[in-house]
Amino acid sequence: MNEEYDVIVLGTGLTECILSGIMSVKGKKVLHMDRNSYYGAESASITPLEDLYKRFELPGKPSDSMGKGRDWNVDLIPKFLMANGQLVRMLLITKVTQYLDFKVIEGSFVYKGGKIHKVPSTETEALSSSLMGLFEKRRFKKLLQFISNFDESNPKSMEEVDPQKTTMRAIFQKFNLGQEVMDFTGHSLALYRTDDYLEQPCVETINRIKLYSESLARYGKSPYLYPLYGLGELPQGFARLSAIYGGTYMLNKPIDEIVVENGKVVGVKSEGEIARCKQLICDPSYAMDRATKVGQVIRVICILSHPIANTGDINSCQIIIPQNQVQREHDIYVCMISSAHNVAAQGKYIAIVSTTVETNDPEKEIKPALDLLTPIEQKFVSISDQYAPTDMGADSQIFISRTYDATTHFETTCDDIKDIYKRMTGSDFDFNEMERKKQDTFGDACD
Repeated sequence: MNEEYDVIVLGTGLTECILSGIMSVKGKKVLHMDRNSYYGAESASITPLEDLYKRFELPGKPSDSMGKGRDWNVDLIPKFLMANGQLVRMLLITKVTQYLDFKVIEGSFVYKGGKIHKVPSTETEALSSSLMGLFEKRRFKKLLQFISNFDESNPKSMEEVDPQKTTMRAIFQKFNLGQEVMDFTGHSLALYRTDDYLEQPCVETINRIKLYSESLARYGKSPYLYPLYGLGELPQGFARLSAIYGGTYMLNKPIDEIVVENGKVVGVKSEGEIARCKQLICDPSYAMDRATKVGQVIRVICILSHPIANTGDINSCQIIIPQNQVQREHDIYVCMISSAHNVAAQGKYIAIVSTTVETNDPEKEIKPALDLLTPIEQKFVSISDQYAPTDMGADSQIFISRTYDATTHFETTCDDIKDIYKRMTGSDFDFNEMERKKQDTFGDACD
């Protein structure tokens, strides 16, 4: 370990593993360490089920009705991949897809008036949706057509809208759409967690709705994908990419200290040895003195013996509860997967509820979501602090990732990766730089 590296990475969360893969592909000498004995850090999938009980300090062990412990791979952080989003693009360009298998999530739902409804995202679905009255459907269809045709390089398509100045609220007013349509458009299609977007320029929302529609168009049932055997497969896939390009991995490695001289990182000390480096990437848990708490997220993992009611008995779905529907500031999310994804025993379902904490009684905040899941066989509740870096790394060359948020997709994680990349290299993130060389891929096939 007493060697010199270009980059040392601490923690094997998804953000860290993708950056470690990118740096290795760019020809950097990378050492990647984790204090845990497993990959994934906060974004791990826990197996067997007994380990999940231990992690949450539940008494006893899983009942026999839960099947074999090894049949379970339970994500600590619930997220899906947007089929046309940034993470899928990263997976395709780096060919990490060849280590993973994905399934399409079978449905996307939104909560309104105490019931769940399928999210209409195509013009045809909009016309048959139970979320709107007849005239509102026609107006919503016009909005979708406007967004579909919208092209910043073609002023004609903009219908006198200035994408950088016109607010999204003004767009809804232009099409004469009411609060409930605004709710599901902003929260279930554009996937905003709050209503702040309404007063901001509309271009970001339009692009988000386009991403949703394009993702949906790829596979039809929903815009979301999920890897078989759980999300913990993602960091492992990128770790493998890094290793193929010469990256060194060490799990179960206690980190004694990050060694800094004259305000700049020079290495990492572990078990009495020092590995030297020019730059360091880590999650906030390795550098708490350089990060600040920015909020909390509550996540409740629920084991069910039945699909969620009123979803048509599908084996996977997402439900969004817009904040206005439950008098909150942030949306509540439900992600459900099942034995069809090799993450649960036969006939079992895992539904994970998550939201940003707003009060001193977080469990009460998520009651509307838990009510949709009853009966619940077993619950695992976690309340996690969220951190963001206070040191942006310009002088120290220590680059700290942000804690995973309550969103149910990886777009914000990819934004963080691009931000860290820019701060490390001084240049904008370029997807093409992640491209693998042909001979590497063939070499990989032989291993």
